[in-house]
Amino acid sequence: MRYVVRPMRLADVPQATEIDKECFPTQWPPPPYKNDLLFNRPARYLVACKEENHAVPVEETERHGALLDHFLGGVRRFFYAAEASPASQRIVGLIGFWLTAGEAHITTIGVRQAYQRQGIGELLLISTIDIALMRNAQVVTLEMRLSNSAAQALYEKYGFTKRGVRRGYYTDNREDAVFMTTDTLTSALFQAQFQRLKRAHAERWGPALCQLD
Repeated sequence: MRYVVRPMRLADVPQATEIDKECFPTQWPPPPYKNDLLFNRPARYLVACKEENHAVPVEETERHGALLDHFLGGVRRFFYAAEASPASQRIVGLIGFWLTAGEAHITTIGVRQAYQRQGIGELLLISTIDIALMRNAQVVTLEMRLSNSAAQALYEKYGFTKRGVRRGYYTDNREDAVFMTTDTLTSALFQAQFQRLKRAHAERWGPALCQLD
């Protein structure tokens, strides 16, 4: 099955909260999705959902978005966030990140248990890196639980390296977090690896439809 990746809307918040509670039951309350969508300009959230006909190619979205951003960025962001999602649209995963000072910092990522191991988390990561490149970010960073070796392996596959440990980072059990970052996104080495992994993901799971910004 193919999926759409698009920005989160206000109407998606209940499903996003469901995913957060399912994936992170000991970390509560969930992120302030509504406040971030309306008022937190650096924050971005993407959702993965079952394929719909309204999604457009990344290249078209980037081209038109660049033309409108300077004049209508804040207004477009407010009204797009307020659009209603189709009632039948099932959101299966999400990712959140902040774009600040040349960095895209991933704050959350989760996929419903019934849809895990289908390449959705990897697709959301790919989409985040694509947006980081569009927005001229230099690196992508994140923290994750020291015990989450499977997730660390995925990020290492995409060129993230461990740069430090943040002691007692998680409030539920005081577990340490490992801090990871990519090399410069525009470097030849990173780009060669990233484009190869994007192609491999599409070949294995099928091409996704993306409306990234």
